[in-house]
Amino acid sequence: TVNCLDQHVEKSPNRVALIWERDEPGTEVHVTYRELLDLTCRLANTLKKYGIQKGDKVAIYMPVCPLSVASMLACARIGAVHSVVFAGFSAESLAGRIMDSGCKAVITYNQGVRGGRIIELKTTVDEAVKNCPSIKYVFVAQRTDNKVQMGDCDIPLEEEMTKAASICTPESMDSEDMLFMLYTSGSTGKPKGIVHTQAGYLLYAALTHKYVFDYQQGDVFGCVADIGWITGHSYVVYGPLCNGATSVLFESTPLYPDPGRYWEVVQRLKINQFYAAPTAIRLLLNYGEEWVKKYDRSSLKTLGSVGEPINKEAWQWFYQVVGEGRCTLVDTWWQTETGGICIAPRPSEEKAEIVPAMAMRPFFGIVPVLMDENGKVIEGNDVSGALCIAQPWPGMARTIYGDHQRFVDVYFRAYPGYYFTGDGAYRTKKGYYQITGRMDDVINISGHRLGTAEIEDAMADHPEVPETAVIGYPHKIKGEGAFAFVVLKEQAAHADRVKEELKTIVASKIAKYAVPDHILVVKRLPKTRSGKIMRRLLRKVVTEQSNNMGDVTTLDDPSVVKEILDAYQKYKKSSS
Repeated sequence: TVNCLDQHVEKSPNRVALIWERDEPGTEVHVTYRELLDLTCRLANTLKKYGIQKGDKVAIYMPVCPLSVASMLACARIGAVHSVVFAGFSAESLAGRIMDSGCKAVITYNQGVRGGRIIELKTTVDEAVKNCPSIKYVFVAQRTDNKVQMGDCDIPLEEEMTKAASICTPESMDSEDMLFMLYTSGSTGKPKGIVHTQAGYLLYAALTHKYVFDYQQGDVFGCVADIGWITGHSYVVYGPLCNGATSVLFESTPLYPDPGRYWEVVQRLKINQFYAAPTAIRLLLNYGEEWVKKYDRSSLKTLGSVGEPINKEAWQWFYQVVGEGRCTLVDTWWQTETGGICIAPRPSEEKAEIVPAMAMRPFFGIVPVLMDENGKVIEGNDVSGALCIAQPWPGMARTIYGDHQRFVDVYFRAYPGYYFTGDGAYRTKKGYYQITGRMDDVINISGHRLGTAEIEDAMADHPEVPETAVIGYPHKIKGEGAFAFVVLKEQAAHADRVKEELKTIVASKIAKYAVPDHILVVKRLPKTRSGKIMRRLLRKVVTEQSNNMGDVTTLDDPSVVKEILDAYQKYKKSSS
């Protein structure tokens, strides 16, 4: 926090650190570096008063706002480890993350406000902590005037902060001490707590923020990500604040109160760099250009895309319509595990070419390699393979909390001596990198990474569903959607009821965005003789490449393919 706050307060205390773009349009709040330090110290002293100390874990379940940023920085200041959980996750997801890391406290709001709707946060936390014996206190801030139930371990946060001292000496930390953990999905059902440490992470977030976006002192940096994801950690909080930037906190949605919201905010706050997810761009593209052209976007200098590969149509629209063909557009590739941007068109030589929809150039110190099936490095250009990184870099994750063996297995076992990203990539004739997508059973819904196993595990809880298989399929807006194949017991006559119940289960076990778009009931799933489900065949059915099924000789009973194809065709007819 000294790098993010104190150094700037000494030099320019009245510089604006945060502009909170609240859900209610036109009601932005400016917070200076001095004010943010004051908030952070009072919050830090409050945590200390209630026994939170160096090394303790604290869950943060809040939307994007100055207090959530102060909560992260307050943990960092006293050496506690924050675990931010996206405020759209269900009580069960929150409880799982609290239990896995043994959090001592949760910081939350009474309610959240998003897109004009009230979101119950405290009730979700209450539901979650019932099953979490490690939680000693729940700190509750007020976002709305509505009263919520307060129990014995609930502490009204702002009340306590007014009583607290505004000076808090920062804890002295080792460069490799834990700064935070953040849960992300993997190809098994259990999310993994990715651990980032102090010095390397902050250095990498700050450098990439400065050089990829060409951030200049005085610019207003607008990353519209939520703090519940790594993008919010690195490019809303740590990177910009370390660089003494002015960072925008966007609490609303791209469609509220109308599809012009982003561009109205760009005009009003005079945003210079705008960093968003392709899913939002694809969504807005459908509403036409007039919503964009209504507002003055002349302040924009750099546009950025994050979270999933961007398609050419969305890239062109973002570049030509939003950026008027005069802003640099950086398509950035990185992961929760990498801590910051690894491959992006900038930095580069002045005016170097940018190929649409391509991440292109590795950042300083990043050495990408492509590997073949046999674990050999693929030399030369115009080649595709598994994307690995050959040398360590400062921002890389250090472990998976409580399970270092899983960390080694997932990232370093497949290609010994290399970090395996889980993505495939193509190296162009000129040597640029194009990311082609995941190589494992992980899908990317609206920029949110989700293991298909997590959805399958949730649905398997239904008493009438013995088996499920979930695959990703191309979706016009979300990039990928989830398509579920389910087997019912005794071919239950009430399949529609079961489908609705399955959707409810997934929403309550994971989150609403994880609910499959399609659920198809089949008699059985395609399996190998050893009982492994061949998801590759299901993908071919859904992407309508059934004339090219490849090798089906390993199937236990090849006639299952026609059976599923017929069911899919029937489903398609009835739903169109």
